[in-house]
Amino acid sequence: MKSSIAENIHRIDAELTGTAARLVVVTKTHPVERLEEAYAAGARLFGENRPQEMAAKQPQLPADIEWHLIGQLQTNKVKLLAPFVHTVQSIDSLKLLKEIDKHAAAHQRVIQGLLQFHIAQEDTKSGLSLLEAEEILASEAFRELRHVRLTGVMGVATFTNDEAQLRREFQQLRGYFEHLKNVYFAAEAAFCEISMGMSGDYQLAVAEGSTLVRVGSAIFGSR
Repeated sequence: MKSSIAENIHRIDAELTGTAARLVVVTKTHPVERLEEAYAAGARLFGENRPQEMAAKQPQLPADIEWHLIGQLQTNKVKLLAPFVHTVQSIDSLKLLKEIDKHAAAHQRVIQGLLQFHIAQEDTKSGLSLLEAEEILASEAFRELRHVRLTGVMGVATFTNDEAQLRREFQQLRGYFEHLKNVYFAAEAAFCEISMGMSGDYQLAVAEGSTLVRVGSAIFGSR
């Protein structure tokens, strides 16, 4: 018998108890009714890939949901999310940071962001190199931003069953986090998030220090 959305959320929450990790329920392509089921089961962090889809769903759901944009964000779509998005997990350029800052300022908000790193052995996955991230953080333009706050890092691992490879990639991302924390954010307690791990590998990611796991199909079932 297929498990319900609530049963799956409760099972994953139980697995995360005692760890540093929180669950981001990946709700992309699912109708609002299924998101309401997840909310009723206690989920409060929802992750969407497409800005238009997130902007359409947000007004139909409770105001205490913490919305995370986990897909690539084009600068011309930032304005759709600026009134309400909590965290943009997929920041990959100074240009995007500046655009988020501009639109957040217009709404008198501070939007949180994670730097997305390329850690997978797949060219189709996007993200920064460590050098590119450091160029952003060392820039005068970054230091002038007031309405976007970087709170950590994000990465998407290779789609593989090779646990050793997955662990190496998760360890690489944690290493990037620790380096940036020490060099650029030592005085900022808010820089504390490592978003890694999805439905097929989140247990490994948690073991390697993930603080945010992005889980969709293990909750809603495969499409």
